[in-house]
Amino acid sequence: MDALDTIKKLFLNGKIGNKLAVYFLMVILIPTVTITTLGNLMYKKSMSSEQNANTRQMIQQISNNVDFYIKGNENIMTYLSDDPRILKFIGLETTNEAVEDEASRTILKFSSLHPEIEGIMVVSSKDTYVSDIMYRISRDPLTNEEWYIKAARNPETLQIFNRPIGRNINNVFQYPEDDVVSISKAIIDKETNKCIGVILADIKVNVIKGVIENAKPGQNGFVYIVDNNGKIIYSPVNKVVYRIEDNWIEDLKDKILIKNIKGNEYEIMSVNSSYTKWRTVGVFPIEGVQRIIKNIKYASFAIAVITLITAELLAIFFTKSIVNPITELKGLMKKTEQGEFDIYFTQKYDDEVGELGRAFNHMVKEIKKLIGLVQIQEKKKRKAEIEILHAQIKPHFLYNTLDTIQWMAQEHNASDVVFMVNNLSNILRIGLNSGAEIIKVKQEIEHVKSYLAIQKIRYEDKLNYEIDIPEEIMNLKVLKITLQPLVENAIYHGIKEKRGKGRIHIKGQIKDNKLNFIVEDNGVGIREDKLKEINAMIQNTNNVDKDFLGYGIFNVNARIKLTYGNEYGVEYSSEYGIGTVVNVWYPIVE
Repeated sequence: MDALDTIKKLFLNGKIGNKLAVYFLMVILIPTVTITTLGNLMYKKSMSSEQNANTRQMIQQISNNVDFYIKGNENIMTYLSDDPRILKFIGLETTNEAVEDEASRTILKFSSLHPEIEGIMVVSSKDTYVSDIMYRISRDPLTNEEWYIKAARNPETLQIFNRPIGRNINNVFQYPEDDVVSISKAIIDKETNKCIGVILADIKVNVIKGVIENAKPGQNGFVYIVDNNGKIIYSPVNKVVYRIEDNWIEDLKDKILIKNIKGNEYEIMSVNSSYTKWRTVGVFPIEGVQRIIKNIKYASFAIAVITLITAELLAIFFTKSIVNPITELKGLMKKTEQGEFDIYFTQKYDDEVGELGRAFNHMVKEIKKLIGLVQIQEKKKRKAEIEILHAQIKPHFLYNTLDTIQWMAQEHNASDVVFMVNNLSNILRIGLNSGAEIIKVKQEIEHVKSYLAIQKIRYEDKLNYEIDIPEEIMNLKVLKITLQPLVENAIYHGIKEKRGKGRIHIKGQIKDNKLNFIVEDNGVGIREDKLKEINAMIQNTNNVDKDFLGYGIFNVNARIKLTYGNEYGVEYSSEYGIGTVVNVWYPIVE
């Protein structure tokens, strides 16, 4: 144990270059060995399950695509069963060539647009028929055919017939029954809900072949399809398929069956279609998967060895490129500790060490500057303290002067001057407020009242105002001087530009759990384009044209948002020629 502690201590106290080289080696060696060994073991297990999942998904997709083609043709039958030309033909009591030709052209129109359809025939309950290329062979009734009877008895279900051999039907192209799958569906009278006919369609088996070939089931694997009776609908030319017994795949469902066929092991999977009742079966040799796993195993070990060698060489190179500049910087720092500031670190590259060196150079320069500026800063500090004392003296001098003017006006019975001076004193007293930024609502209302009183004297009958503030919000806290700039803006940009008398209404209320002030005027209003720009600037305080918006509005909105958050502030609404309404939103602060 002591020997291990000694080795650990020597290692940790060693040079950083040696430690980095060892760290790099361990960081690369451990994951590489772990990934190579465990990865191959896990990959061997997971690849089979992954391939099985992909294979099952492919088989399911083939089954879905086959269902898609069958459903598409069922939809065509549905369209034909509702087509008035087909219904007119079915309702004929006697032969009518014009109606039959029109119905035949309707069928041909659908079959020509769908190349997977070999032919379509419509047979009425009276044993009359119409088709594009199909015709009756003998006089035996078509209504006695199996495809007709099953469709008539099960009108809600599509009937599917694999290799429809022995029908009383032929076609002009003489295609064999082995090359098609037939589907039939009843035509129902909407009024009587009875079967009045059946539609028969032959679908090319080559369509199913194309679906399977497009899926590319692998180089040695193959897929085939059987119906619910176990008869093959489509199968590629393959000797293995005929050695697969029906009972193997009957109850296979989501399982994977492994069988030895002709000396080779195969995985057999099956997917059942709930729509067609067909079974899509995939057969894939296991040998191919095992060969791929072995090849990957050998390749991964070879890559691991090459990676280790290359990585260690690079680690040594990278370690030197990092350690050498750090060693140089370490020496310069020791000189700085000793009070030597006329030093400079040089680095060729702009990496982290280079940035650290530049920061060191900047730090040394700043230290030199700070040492020289300490006395100057002390002098500036004392000067600032004196200016603060002067700033505190000025408001008191201004108050005393206004009190003297008010007293002298009273002595001369100049009541209007007393009124003006008193309101001006209120404005200055509340505005300065000993430097406090937060005041009560009643102080803010007193401030704006004094301002309006002075403006009323100036504008006389042109300006009227009304202030409606409920008593319960008077003691809430707000930022000082937020209503006066908005009132000033209403006077100079709204009422002043208006002909006739102007009115300003200031209202306060609690709304949506917020404190809300409304400043409303009946001035000239704001044009729609300018209103949009104002509201956009109010929302984005970082991108504001202060000359366009106005310093007063900008300062009020910015102060509220900076103090309480972006959900509070100022909102403008206006109708040009009618007036403007400004909403000011505050949180409720007791």
